[in-house]
Amino acid sequence: MHKALLVAAIAVLGATTAVPAASAAPNTVDWGPCPAGAFPTPDLQCTTLKVPLDYREPGGRTIDVAVSRLPSKNPEKRRGVLLTNPGGPGGGGLDYPQLLKLVRMPQEVLDSYDIIGFDPRGVAHSTPVTCDLTPEQIAVGNLPYPKGPADVVKQAAIAKREAGQCAGSKTGSMLPYVTTANTARDMDRIRTALGEPKVSFLGASYGTYLGAVYTTLFPERSDRIVLDSNLGPGGYDIDAMRGFGRGMEDRFPDFAAFAAAHPEYGLGTTPSQVTAKFHELAARLDRAPVEGIDGSVFRGLTFEGLYVTDLTQLAKDWQGLDQGRAPKPPEAPVTGVENLLASRFAVICGDSAWPRSIASYQLDVAVDRVRYPLLGAATANIAACAYWAPPAEPRVRITGHGPANVLMVQNQRDPGTPLSGARKLRAAFGERARMITIDQGGHGAYLFTPSECGNSLVTEYLVNGKRPDDTFCPAGS
Repeated sequence: MHKALLVAAIAVLGATTAVPAASAAPNTVDWGPCPAGAFPTPDLQCTTLKVPLDYREPGGRTIDVAVSRLPSKNPEKRRGVLLTNPGGPGGGGLDYPQLLKLVRMPQEVLDSYDIIGFDPRGVAHSTPVTCDLTPEQIAVGNLPYPKGPADVVKQAAIAKREAGQCAGSKTGSMLPYVTTANTARDMDRIRTALGEPKVSFLGASYGTYLGAVYTTLFPERSDRIVLDSNLGPGGYDIDAMRGFGRGMEDRFPDFAAFAAAHPEYGLGTTPSQVTAKFHELAARLDRAPVEGIDGSVFRGLTFEGLYVTDLTQLAKDWQGLDQGRAPKPPEAPVTGVENLLASRFAVICGDSAWPRSIASYQLDVAVDRVRYPLLGAATANIAACAYWAPPAEPRVRITGHGPANVLMVQNQRDPGTPLSGARKLRAAFGERARMITIDQGGHGAYLFTPSECGNSLVTEYLVNGKRPDDTFCPAGS
């Protein structure tokens, strides 16, 4: 996602034995209407739970976590609850159960579970954080593509100012506790409040790391765990952020082939010509931006466009820019975007320590400019995490200790969570996990892409508990 480049990401840190288990919440939930902004449907119910800001002080300050439920309408087939997370970090998940229904989650899954969504701590209808980001800061969008070491120094000043704004905001005291590990503990509070001995989980993108952390911290409370489009075992650490460059290199050939097969867009008639057009257009936009879109923004827009299965819109956007027309930006309220970016900073920068030296980022930029020429210099650039306070606790180390109940599903050419990271997570889980690899591109595998092979295997596991061996699904299957 375009905003996925906004901050340099982190590795969620290790097991925290000093923190009490998150299982002391009262077993009472009063469901009611969902807040404004949620999908207007009578099926989706909402509530709010109080959770500790700091689990090391369970009797101290509390914050709100907004929770939703799409209940099963078939009591005879209901087997429990399925917690969900759509990714991020920074995105809300209160509407996600309804979105899954709209993209035609199989009825047997909807019958088997109450589908549970929630806005993670710091986000939207849960107690939100802010960094007081200005419209100008928000408009930057993605990390700039640096042309040389001086641009990294320039970005460092911007990053330092953003980190200072976050720390000095009215919610600055919350920032050390808006982390993946604490969100996983909140999930266990949700489990307890729902009166469930175990929970199943479906998480996508960043949600895969959240699910991996949850089932590591609470293995005995984990039922069927499905992780879709997987980060590596370190979560959104610096390796994951630099991995965006790798992901774009993996996915871009699909677009080059698509554009070459559709000469009506005027982008070239061979994949090599389309690739050359990318570099030519980026350089031209740097010299003469089109309605604010320079080469750096163009690279980010292209990366974002590679997330989806249908590449038609991306080809049209290129064609327009080539002819001097900018694509229409999506409409989004600034307030919602500000919270998204602020909570993203909190999680990514708070989960792990980032390099402090500007010189180290300059070196990374130089290396990745060559290694991943489409985007690498941008994703290796410095961001606010370089000026963040040290993490409040060590990261959760993902291991093979626990029940063999994890099913990973992964597109072979995913720009946002490359296959290389998924393979590392699979190795870290060992015999706990199995992985379905699908010969297709784009970000998101289960339900959001047409692989009948992958979709049916995941559904079979969620409904009947039949977990496949490591499986490769050919293209079109």
